[in-house]
Amino acid sequence: MIQQICMSEEGRLHTYLHYHFARIDWLTLQKIQAHFGDIESALLQPQLQWQQSGLLTERQLEHLLNDAELPQKISEAMTWQAQANHFLITLENPAYPPLLKEIIDPPIVLYGMGQLELLKDPQLAIVGSRNCSQYGRKVAEDFAQHLAEVGLTVTSGLASGIDKAAHVGALRASSGEYGVTVAVVATGLDRVYPAANRQLAHQVVENGVMISEYPLGAKPLAYHFPQRNRIISGLSVGTLVVEAALKSGSLITARLAMEQGREVFAVPGSINSVQAKGCHQLIRQGAKLVESGEHILEDLAPLVSLSLDQSKQPQLELSSANDGLLQWIEFEPISLDELVVLSRLPVSSIQGELTILELEGRIEALSAGRYRRLK
Repeated sequence: MIQQICMSEEGRLHTYLHYHFARIDWLTLQKIQAHFGDIESALLQPQLQWQQSGLLTERQLEHLLNDAELPQKISEAMTWQAQANHFLITLENPAYPPLLKEIIDPPIVLYGMGQLELLKDPQLAIVGSRNCSQYGRKVAEDFAQHLAEVGLTVTSGLASGIDKAAHVGALRASSGEYGVTVAVVATGLDRVYPAANRQLAHQVVENGVMISEYPLGAKPLAYHFPQRNRIISGLSVGTLVVEAALKSGSLITARLAMEQGREVFAVPGSINSVQAKGCHQLIRQGAKLVESGEHILEDLAPLVSLSLDQSKQPQLELSSANDGLLQWIEFEPISLDELVVLSRLPVSSIQGELTILELEGRIEALSAGRYRRLK
């Protein structure tokens, strides 16, 4: 890890932006640190020293040392991040998401709009086909809403199809008290792609956070999207693929998640559906087949229950205080249908409460949609 530089946070950001605009990645930045001692003094070295080091390509070196527009680019970025609800954080900033920092090639700078603190909350990535079916869209929305209601932040890429459905579903769970969704985009944050999602982007910023590793003005270039996918998976404790063809970019996200040591889940579909073949391939490769949000939480509960308790404490305290559904759940199994009849609550509310009680260790989920009290 790069040593703490003894200067202001603004000064550190200024230093990082030099390397950011020269398109220098984290692995190369570590080599610069090792060769020159620290990344700030490295900027003061003559070009000959840089050339002899062999650390950068000629193009990178030109951008770093001889770009006449660099001061203006840095000034514009600093001005942008000074606006309300905007932020720029470096990899050494304490606010940088810790899970993302663990991947091999984390972005050295992140641009963001919205709730910065949300990036440290437990996240589940939901991704899939841009040309999804109505079934896939409904599944993604339902999963996202249910998981957001129990405290998981839903992360996706703001694309059409499953990405959009994931954000929409999560936003349905928003109470205004907590952020519910993270959008990782493949352009500068002064652009929205696709343009049809402009209103959705505004809602994400109001109820969550939108981030990018690309500078302001960056266009939606083809190679940006697979690069962006490592951030989606890197932020998240797990990735859920809802629909994906065999050559879908979502499979790149799933592969990256596996390489990063994160959980991968897939929703099965019809064997005759092209959009299900990618999910079926993932399942054959070891992804976990899921049919409900509970299946995901069963696997993630050991990883995120403590974080959920901390980030959603008021919600959990309310559940514990009034016991909610516990008045209907005994040590003998009871079904979801029976709970609907007894409690007269909507199914979505019951499912959310059941998941919270399960995370608290107060009930146990059994087969065939039944539950029983543990204590």
